[in-house]
Amino acid sequence: MKEKSETNLPAESAAPTNFIRNIIDEDNRTGKWNGRVETRFPPEPNGYLHIGHAKSICLNFGIAHDYDGICHLRFDDTNPEKEAQEYVDSICDSVSWLGFDWGQHLYYSSDYFDRLYEFAEYLIHQGKAYVESLSADEIREFRGTLTRPGQNSPFRDRPIAENLDLFRRMKAGEFPDGRYVLRARIDMASPNINMRDPVIYRIRHVHHQRTGNRWCIYPMYDYTHCISDALEKITHSLCTLEFEDHRPLYDWVLDQLVDQVPCHPQQIEFARLNLTYTVMSKRKLIELVENKLVDGWDDPRLSTLAGVRRRGFTPRAIRLFVERIGISKADSWIDMSVLEDCLREDLNEHAPRRIAVLKPLKLIIDNYPENRHEDCFAPNHPQKPEWGKRILPFSRTLYIERDDFMETPVKGYFRLSPGAEVRLRYAFIVKCVSIEKNSHGDIEAIHCTYDPDTKSGTAGAESRKVKGNIHWLSAQYAHEAEVRLYDRLFTDPYPDSGDKDYKTSLNPDSKKIITAYVEAALCGAEPEQSFQFERNGYFVADRIDMKSEKPVFNRAVTLRDSWGKVASA
Repeated sequence: MKEKSETNLPAESAAPTNFIRNIIDEDNRTGKWNGRVETRFPPEPNGYLHIGHAKSICLNFGIAHDYDGICHLRFDDTNPEKEAQEYVDSICDSVSWLGFDWGQHLYYSSDYFDRLYEFAEYLIHQGKAYVESLSADEIREFRGTLTRPGQNSPFRDRPIAENLDLFRRMKAGEFPDGRYVLRARIDMASPNINMRDPVIYRIRHVHHQRTGNRWCIYPMYDYTHCISDALEKITHSLCTLEFEDHRPLYDWVLDQLVDQVPCHPQQIEFARLNLTYTVMSKRKLIELVENKLVDGWDDPRLSTLAGVRRRGFTPRAIRLFVERIGISKADSWIDMSVLEDCLREDLNEHAPRRIAVLKPLKLIIDNYPENRHEDCFAPNHPQKPEWGKRILPFSRTLYIERDDFMETPVKGYFRLSPGAEVRLRYAFIVKCVSIEKNSHGDIEAIHCTYDPDTKSGTAGAESRKVKGNIHWLSAQYAHEAEVRLYDRLFTDPYPDSGDKDYKTSLNPDSKKIITAYVEAALCGAEPEQSFQFERNGYFVADRIDMKSEKPVFNRAVTLRDSWGKVASA
């Protein structure tokens, strides 16, 4: 029985069609692969995955799942200078977090180093590869340009026996880095520069995290990738559009090895994800981390999957986002607000409601007994009565949001001001009667009276109508919490377009840490548990720093898109 690619995804409606699914449907109709669908996600373990990778992960694992097929997770570990086990672990963690399971199908390109070497010797025997003595700069010069054809290397016709001898001595470690490379012998006049005798092996005296010091020559990606696909019997090799010009080389290598490998997979390209207000270049992400412009790979402002996870994005929201933007051949930009709206949609449905006062101002109810408290009741979710209610203790001294009081109210301001009445959400109507200021003229407290006949949920309480409705917490029962207010890392929607230095548009207000007050129920929050802080946004208990004695919450997203308002102003 064919093993199915596992997934932790919930059952969903029929998958939306796209050109890749149309190709697979046609292959199944014609029996090209005998109904078999086998895909792969092949990251290089030289950094953390970012949100752009989520599109490829969801596509490859999703298609395998929907066609009762298999998806492999394969690490392209052919560049040991930049690779580390930390990256392998983080990639596995991110794929699993998104809801996908590769089962027994975890592979490494290094699994095939022996076979790849054998195939290279085979190409030399066939006159299809040769050892190059030119330097890297000379190879670049001989390759030509888009308007000028390349020139044959003077070593292109080196005898087969000499090529084999040099290649074996390269493998034996006789030569320093850069002394020789092995090139495929294709066509130096090809209009496609990738076909102008590309390098397929180079010397690197570097310790490999899996093979140790056994190898000092390592295969190049274009050579390795297609052979790995073929050895794993991949049917549809899905990759982004930048590899479209590499497809002729992919096919050429496998055509030369037609009797050596079990199949010839079909490479299909799709448009990568371009998201505003981010950078997704691995080099730039590394710069941000290593130059300490962010707080590590899982900084909630980064586009890494570790970062968006810590920010409070959910796998459901990311999968919804990938589904919503679709799969096409046309490059386009997706606005960050689309991703954020997917998170709002998900958390609006799944996040319990809680109260937090982020900028506390003391409110004292003068006519409420000092030693008294009583219970008020708030729903855990207004659209889900089955989730029940929670208790909010009410007392004489409360905290409200500083923005919910204005000494000199502007037109249209319906919250608290001198002489004005508002309803304390889930509690009573209060009226501001006086203001308490310090020696600098700053407001330290406001004094109110309350109407005891207006308690929410009691008979007749709703007969009195007021326009303002604000949230609050009892000063006696509230708990301090660290709240991290995250925003977009860049102020420019296209921070690295053209000749820009992306670092000049870093947002100085992308992270603010405040001490807030939260209701007692939030002290028992589990790491990564999401909540809507009523009227303030969606927040998540930090997966690293969460502690019950002083909980830590990260703002995942505001209730509404404030950036859209700024852009249209």
